[in-house]
Amino acid sequence: MSFSRLWIPMETLETFLARSQDADEVIERRWAPGQIVETHTHPFDADALVTAGEMWLSCGGETRHLRSGDTFFIAQDTPHSERYGPEGATYRVARKAR
Repeated sequence: MSFSRLWIPMETLETFLARSQDADEVIERRWAPGQIVETHTHPFDADALVTAGEMWLSCGGETRHLRSGDTFFIAQDTPHSERYGPEGATYRVARKAR
């Protein structure tokens, strides 16, 4: 499965939080510089806004380079991997189980 939705460029935290009101939870995740997260899945949909740093998200044979202001969506049970830049990365993620 490839990425489920197009990126929304340069979304603000305010608009992200406004459209995430139906999520089960919205949390902030911080990742260490150079950290690699091997292929895994989640038991929830993840809709996220990168707020600092940069990361590479791989899903369905496609890799996206994401920076502050970029968004991504990973559907529940979708295999994906992550790699974080030299300054790490921070993002807000709205999680919703189906």
